[in-house]
Amino acid sequence: MLLPAEKELRAVLARFAEARFRHDLQPTGHSSRELEDTSARLCAMTGTGSVNEALAAADALLEQMRADRRAAARAARALAA
Repeated sequence: MLLPAEKELRAVLARFAEARFRHDLQPTGHSSRELEDTSARLCAMTGTGSVNEALAAADALLEQMRADRRAAARAARALAA
């Protein structure tokens, strides 16, 4: 599976949160379609079949990306020393 770029994943998560908030606040046909679209995109990006799975997978991916950044920073500091 191709991993999404962190920036893109964060952007889709933000759009999902905004769509979810709007739909929960005042449900309309437009807000429903927007929520469905962002949910589908989030699921596609994470390779999952449900929003709950997609959110958990996104959290795991972001945590792994953060750990990878930390490891790269430690390696760079070790090489510089």
